[in-house]
Amino acid sequence: MKKDIQIPEVSHVYMAVVQEHNEVDKTMDWNAYIINDKESTLEMVLIVSKGFTSDKETSTMRHKLENLPSKSYAKIELIQDDVLALNNEFKVSFFEDNKMFDKTYLFRKNTINDSTLQVIPLMEVKGVLVK
Repeated sequence: MKKDIQIPEVSHVYMAVVQEHNEVDKTMDWNAYIINDKESTLEMVLIVSKGFTSDKETSTMRHKLENLPSKSYAKIELIQDDVLALNNEFKVSFFEDNKMFDKTYLFRKNTINDSTLQVIPLMEVKGVLVK
């Protein structure tokens, strides 16, 4: 039964964490984004995120996007500075062409920092990317 379910491999969908200036609070915040670098729209995007280590765990956050158009991105959540010292996991599920896709993206603890920044596809800003 379970062995008969085929979930295709995810490609050209990424998670990124970008540091941005918050105009309201006058702070530099780390924000998580999902990036759709495909030629087709992603439908019913579900994202479950949490931070964890062997002895600590954050609350589980759940997010839903009805659609994520091709060659676009969407902000998912703010990541507080304290959580950067934890592993940050994003489980992403979506439909494309009536097929379900699923992938887990993991930012290892302490890897979200100024020394690991790179140019993020489509966004044209620097951040930390997981493919």
